[in-house]
Amino acid sequence: MQTLKRIALTLVIIGAINWGLIGLFQFDLVAAIFGGQTTGLSRLIYTLVGISGIICLSFLFDPLEETERDQPINPRSVNYGVELGEDFDYEREKTNYDERLR
Repeated sequence: MQTLKRIALTLVIIGAINWGLIGLFQFDLVAAIFGGQTTGLSRLIYTLVGISGIICLSFLFDPLEETERDQPINPRSVNYGVELGEDFDYEREKTNYDERLR
């Protein structure tokens, strides 16, 4: 499936470049390479680019990949330590305190 998406995206990019050339310079690259807009090969390329555009519409609805920085921060996992010394070990002190109470 990933290969199909990459091929579709490549064809959409080719189509976008072709439309940019048409808009800026009135030059149809596909027609120039394949011998005119009405030749069978040019029409095939235009059709494949159009189908690829439809396939790429699915990219709009794909969930974005979550990265580590996009994850919400769990307040219990924050490290409040300082750079100058060791962190205070609350668990060890609690154990020592409990032992002293016995």
